[in-house]
Amino acid sequence: MSGKFILKGREYEKAQTLAAAVFLLPTVIVLFFLFVLPVVQVVYISFTNWSLITNVKDFVGIKNFEYLFSDKKFGTAIVNTFTYSVFKLSCDIVLSLFVAVLLDSVIPFKRILRTIYFAPVVVPIVASSLIWIWFYDPGIGPFNQILAALGISKLQWLYHESTSLLSIGLFSVWKGLGYNIVLFLAGLQSIPLSYEEAARIDGAKSSQVFFKVKLPLLSPILSFVVMIGIINSFKVFTEINVMTPNGGPLNSTMLLVVYIYEQAFKNGRMGRGSAAALILFVIIFLLTIVQKQISRKTVHYD
Repeated sequence: MSGKFILKGREYEKAQTLAAAVFLLPTVIVLFFLFVLPVVQVVYISFTNWSLITNVKDFVGIKNFEYLFSDKKFGTAIVNTFTYSVFKLSCDIVLSLFVAVLLDSVIPFKRILRTIYFAPVVVPIVASSLIWIWFYDPGIGPFNQILAALGISKLQWLYHESTSLLSIGLFSVWKGLGYNIVLFLAGLQSIPLSYEEAARIDGAKSSQVFFKVKLPLLSPILSFVVMIGIINSFKVFTEINVMTPNGGPLNSTMLLVVYIYEQAFKNGRMGRGSAAALILFVIIFLLTIVQKQISRKTVHYD
């Protein structure tokens, strides 16, 4: 028994535990400096009035948070972020699942289509953003040319507050659609054919097979796609900064990360930027907990 010890009612080998600790130590050190320490610093800075302009760093308590919740621009950023997330996530799930079902069935040119749908994912986001700026050009852009050919009034797309966030959302859906298709397609192809055959023997139609058999079995993947989509939507920045700098017309594309960047690096108010970043961290953390709870409920589908 000298080579073993008991922890929380479980018995462990001392030598194996020591070896595991040695191998895990480098990872723990890296995580500490890349995650734990930055989070602690952000929490500390969020309670100060640190300014990059004056280099003043005094403790001010919750004044930064009071400022944020009284700032209309911050409220706009939260509303825009949730609006963007709901739109992008809805389109992502419906379109990616639809395309995955098509690719899982017997259709011509399946291999070519699989290459085409995934191509936007590998294109650098800055390069694709610049291309879409031309697509959205009110004068010579292809999108307005198509609308004109259909007899529909041209839109200002990125240059009007009513359509700018929608334009960013359409681009983001196009950019990340292929990744979700891969996930759904992998899930569909992992479903045993015997399940579908048994359902058809019982007289189920194609739509019933999908909604009663395949979709429930895709619940773990669907939960993962939903939560990762929400988290990524809350962290979106590059396309916003490239396509609609400074939050777009009338702050119509002012999202949380854009607001943090503006406060911290444009205004030099690191305290306010850190406070906003801390709020964003709490939101993402809560969403992660929700993801864990959803995953637990869908374990029985594995």
